Amino acid sequence: MSFGQGGPSQQWDPWTPNSQQPWSGGGASQSPDWAALADASEARAKRRRLLFIGGGALATVAIGTAVAVAVVSANGSNQASPGASSQLPGASDLPSPTGTVPSFAPTSAPPPLDPKDFVASAKKDKAPLSPDILFPGTQLTMGETVYKKGPTADTKNCASAAKATLPKVLTDNDCTRLIRVTYTKDKVAVTVGVAVFDTEAQATKAKKQADKKSIVKSLSGGGVKDFCVGAICRSTTNSYGRYAYFTLAGFTDGKDVTTKDKAVFATGDDLQEFTFRQIRRRGEAQASAAANE
Repeated sequence: MSFGQGGPSQQWDPWTPNSQQPWSGGGASQSPDWAALADASEARAKRRRLLFIGGGALATVAIGTAVAVAVVSANGSNQASPGASSQLPGASDLPSPTGTVPSFAPTSAPPPLDPKDFVASAKKDKAPLSPDILFPGTQLTMGETVYKKGPTADTKNCASAAKATLPKVLTDNDCTRLIRVTYTKDKVAVTVGVAVFDTEAQATKAKKQADKKSIVKSLSGGGVKDFCVGAICRSTTNSYGRYAYFTLAGFTDGKDVTTKDKAVFATGDDLQEFTFRQIRRRGEAQASAAANE
């Protein structure tokens, strides 16, 4: 390269080593070309901005690549494959817990015991039985009415405590025991007779075979006058479990009972209801005891 006038001119490049700055004239004493210098400075600033932008983009690419590699490495691979950064594991691909999860077998409460089952046969009905157990106390209150307890009786000869058509019904169905008790209120008395059988089927059959003439013998004594000996009285028949129970209600003065005598009907109904409740309670008590064993 030659210097001075007439020689080939060379554009000054600030990034090229040993390059010369251009001047407005060819002599050494001339002033620098300030416009050219300003253009060159602007060009340098522009190049720097481009370098910064390019470097930032490269850094972003590098970080993205590092993240992709990290994701792939977390999945057990040492090399990132194309599109690996978008292949995130799904819920089904996640590892299951390593701890043992306790398992419990499904449970349900056992069905409640049926109280009637315990009074349906002699095999399960093992609780003590007597007139005072079945008819406790000295009086009975039903609603607002109080009945005084009278004499009681207990026999294994069922027919001997029955009248009319009932002795045959009890005998034919193998009655094993007949318990009686009498309650009074004013001039009305009622005798309850509870016939005991071995099975519910026998008691149900005896109930069906009984008719309007199938009655128990009235039980008097202990201050209770004879009643329903020759007079017309009101009777009922029912059964529950292995027990058939009968009521005979009438007047202690020997008067016949008519449909207008509501007190007699109420007395018979109350004692029939109470007898049913007592037999059912007997089953409930035995069912409860069996459930707690």
